[in-house]
Amino acid sequence: MESGYLILPGFLPEDLVDGLAPEVDRWVDEGWRERSIAACLSPGSQAPPPPLMELELPSHGRLLAHEPLMRILDELMATPFVFHHLHSDRHGDVTGSKPWHHNHEPNDRDDPDLPMVHALHYLGGLDGSVGHLVLLPGSHLEHADKRARAHLDTAALPGEIVVDRLPPGSTVLMNSALFHARRPSDIPGSGKPRYFVDASYCQVGALWRPVKPFWRHMLARARELDLDGGRRPELFAERHFDEYTPAERSPSV
Repeated sequence: MESGYLILPGFLPEDLVDGLAPEVDRWVDEGWRERSIAACLSPGSQAPPPPLMELELPSHGRLLAHEPLMRILDELMATPFVFHHLHSDRHGDVTGSKPWHHNHEPNDRDDPDLPMVHALHYLGGLDGSVGHLVLLPGSHLEHADKRARAHLDTAALPGEIVVDRLPPGSTVLMNSALFHARRPSDIPGSGKPRYFVDASYCQVGALWRPVKPFWRHMLARARELDLDGGRRPELFAERHFDEYTPAERSPSV
């Protein structure tokens, strides 16, 4: 993944996609997503966790430790890795764009080369009707601030790659330090929502900064639910994280 990304068309099995879509509907329509966001915006680390997290939804939990995905991450990371966070959303015509940014979190070694990978799952694929994913190959090597290109909004940049045609169940693996954006579509919307789930994973070897104040509860529930089937002892281990400190929330695709 020298360019900073890997596109896997139709990567997820149909039965997993079929289970995920109604869970995303529930997550959005019943207000669980908004409650999760509110909990993440808490000013301190002692606030109670939300009553429901994405990984507690059966298909989301299965996706998080999907074994074919784990095997690819094994190759990309070269050493064990730990789950960082998961989130889901349903995008529509009014969702809007996201300016150029990256999502790499710091670690206590201050080592920007220690990889963090985001898995972007497009349950219904991409057809260009609800925005484009735009990537800037090689930009993960810059060691830049997350918002170093935010002033450019979603402007076209030399060397960019536009991803706007993917079949259902496709996944884009991305070095979390890669600059990317969600650019508005230039064609009329179809009215079809874009189901989007992303999960991030970090190579072990440093203490990573959590982005959710309830991160310990999140990892504990993943262990209780045995989401990794007992195969990956580091995947939900708390010892790979530093203490939570409130910070500006990372933008998501």
